[in-house]
Amino acid sequence: MPPPPVPARVPVAPVLQKKGRQTRAAILDAALTMASRQGLEGLSIGTLADAMQMSKSGVFAHFGAREELQISVVREYHRRFQEEVFAPAMVQPRGLPRLRALFENWLRRVSQEIHSGCIYISGAVEFDDRPGPVRDALVAMIEDWRGALDRAIRQAIAEGHLRADTEPAQCLFEMHGLVLAVHHDARLLRHPGAVEHARRGFERLLGQALPPPSKEKTPCRTTTHP
Repeated sequence: MPPPPVPARVPVAPVLQKKGRQTRAAILDAALTMASRQGLEGLSIGTLADAMQMSKSGVFAHFGAREELQISVVREYHRRFQEEVFAPAMVQPRGLPRLRALFENWLRRVSQEIHSGCIYISGAVEFDDRPGPVRDALVAMIEDWRGALDRAIRQAIAEGHLRADTEPAQCLFEMHGLVLAVHHDARLLRHPGAVEHARRGFERLLGQALPPPSKEKTPCRTTTHP
C-alpha cells in the first residue's frame, strides 16, 4: 500500500515577509495619525510602541531611528495625498477642468484635516529653519505637489483657457495662499465659511486670468438704394 501523500509545505519566508509588511503598514498608519495630531516632532519610537502595544525593539526593527520614522510618515502622507487629490483630477481634460479639480480636491482634503491637522503645513512650521533629512523629504514632497499645480496652470494657458500673459508662479502662489488661509481660519480661529471663502477667492483669481470673450464678426449687410 503506497504511503499517504505528504502535504505541501508553505514556504516560511514569504509568510513572514507578508506579516512583516502588514505590521509595518499598521505602525505607519498609527504614526501618521499621531503626527497629524501632534506634529512630526511628537513622534517617537517609545510613544508609538505604547500606542501599538509593542516593544520599542519591535518598532525599531521596522523603522530604525526616529528620523527614519518621520521621513517614512512624510512619504506615506504624500502617497495618500496623491491618491486623494492628484490622481482623481488626472481624469479631467487638460487645462482649466483639470486645474479646477486639483484645487477642489485639495480644498476638500484640507477641510477634512481641520480637526486632525495637515502634515505639509505643520511640518513647515516645525522644520522651516531646521536643515536635515526630514526637512529635505518634506520639501521634496511639497515641491512635487507644487510642480503638478504649475504644470496644470501652464497647460490651461497652452489650451487657451487662461490668458497668455498669466504668470504661473503668481497664480500658484495665490492658490497656495487660499489653502493656507483656510487652514488658519478654520483650524485656529474656528471661523465658519472659510472653505467657501477659498472657493470664491479661486474663482476670482481665475476670473482675472480668463481670456476675453471672443467677438463673432457680424456679416456686413448691403443697403440697396431705391
